[in-house]
Amino acid sequence: MTDPANPDPARSFGGVADSYDRGRPSYPEAAVKWLVGEEPCSVLELGAGTGKLTEVLVGLGHDVFATDPDDAMLDILSGKLPDVRATSGTAEQIPTGDSLYDVVVVGQAFHWFDHTKALAEIARVLKSEGRLAIIQNDRDDRIPWVRRLGNLLGHLDHDFDHTQALDDSGLFSAVESQTFRHWQVVDRRTIQDLAVSRSNIASLEPEAQDRKRREVLAFYDDYGRGMDGMQLPYNCRAWHAQVLPHAQVVSTGSTTGAHEVDGADEGDETDGPAVPLAKRTDTAVRLPRVVTDPENGDDDLLIDFR
Repeated sequence: MTDPANPDPARSFGGVADSYDRGRPSYPEAAVKWLVGEEPCSVLELGAGTGKLTEVLVGLGHDVFATDPDDAMLDILSGKLPDVRATSGTAEQIPTGDSLYDVVVVGQAFHWFDHTKALAEIARVLKSEGRLAIIQNDRDDRIPWVRRLGNLLGHLDHDFDHTQALDDSGLFSAVESQTFRHWQVVDRRTIQDLAVSRSNIASLEPEAQDRKRREVLAFYDDYGRGMDGMQLPYNCRAWHAQVLPHAQVVSTGSTTGAHEVDGADEGDETDGPAVPLAKRTDTAVRLPRVVTDPENGDDDLLIDFR
């Protein structure tokens, strides 16, 4: 459990979900096409947040199952995209069955993962020859005014080597990467949202948050752009790699004892493979929260209908 005195910054976004949705940039369509492909396919999205990347994926015709550990973020995603299946879940314990997805995508969240656990889970849920696709927006701090803004917002230590993390896992093929340039229009309101949605600012006490918000607003006003807005430049970095055959899960032909969502008896076992959670409903858009009880030695999936 997170210490209230030292909140986990990865779980700080729920309280600023609206600001996150208004203030964060989307992703260029060209980058998403390169990552996932142009032919419709089955996509599992980890750390989907408020659906910034989800919207682009759906717009390209992909069948998306969205997961995020924060229900407040998913509430916004589901409000915008009511036909997208979504449920609470983490990358370290993905709430779905084995070998189901053509692509697993991660937008602006890979740095939060426990990579040893998460990459093994990602390999488990990918189909044969499936791929992991990672995408991240970075402000172009080579430009002086953007660098000044970055100094106000604070620099997070997320600039690790994505390629090295995948190579070290031994679960994926050689990593391919590309960078795509795009711009986000920010105005007097959204630049404040951009600031508040940063994890290092969202985790501050309200008074400290407000001071930082006012500092960023003063920076914007100093440029006199008014409602014309600013064009904030980003380098969108993208990586993908194919899962290796030895990383694939071999089905044992038995269920895990997971509780059924659609009315079947709890704990029923069959001779066939387990019914994956993501396929257990035809009507509910928001699936029940998936939890476990590891303190009692229970690693099976449980369903929490709260």
